[in-house]
Amino acid sequence: MDDKLDQFVERVKSAAKENLKAVVLFGSAVTGEFHAKHSDLNLLCLVGAANTGALEALRPEFSWWAKQTQPVPLVFTIDELRRSADIFAIELIDIKARHRILYGEDFLSRLTVPLRLHRHQIERELHTNWLRLRQRILTIPNGPQHLELMLASISTFTTLFRHTLIAMNEPAPERNREAIERVAHLSGADPGGFLEVLDIREEKKNAKTIDVEATLQRFLTFVEAVTNEVDQKFADA
Repeated sequence: MDDKLDQFVERVKSAAKENLKAVVLFGSAVTGEFHAKHSDLNLLCLVGAANTGALEALRPEFSWWAKQTQPVPLVFTIDELRRSADIFAIELIDIKARHRILYGEDFLSRLTVPLRLHRHQIERELHTNWLRLRQRILTIPNGPQHLELMLASISTFTTLFRHTLIAMNEPAPERNREAIERVAHLSGADPGGFLEVLDIREEKKNAKTIDVEATLQRFLTFVEAVTNEVDQKFADA
């Protein structure tokens, strides 16, 4: 992992030159929850300018990174990051809290993330991803693909669960398992399906030992219960 990151940083420094202000690693690779089979190396590049010429200079290095089966890094100017902080509150709260500077100055330590749209973003993202999950269930066959769907979506939902707790003025959970368990307590819903999928993701359980369709039903029911509870609590707040 570190070798890949070092190569990327050196390539981008060479391509962008003085336009590159910082390269930031964030997400599970920083928290210790990284699992090579299911996790990505998430990167943010801060640049002085993001015009066509600046992006073209970065294109070969970003293409190389994509060939390493990693997501294309986010690119922001520092001014863009400040101006969009309220719109991307979920993402930037997480990046501020869990990041590692690979190159440049830690601009994130001075970034203020306004919370005026935070609750609205949580509600919208919960509903959007719940509906997206149901749509995908309807379009893929039973069995292994349903398990892959749950493995692919659990990180998104646990992020939203963590932010649900933050919006309710609760301490931010450090780990995904803690976020699932605490939001289960909040909603009174059974987290068993989520915890089972998390065990598989963390290689604590063999996927062959579970009933995928039963787990999927519990997984979907939990998402629905938490989403409905969030709607109610945010409406009452």
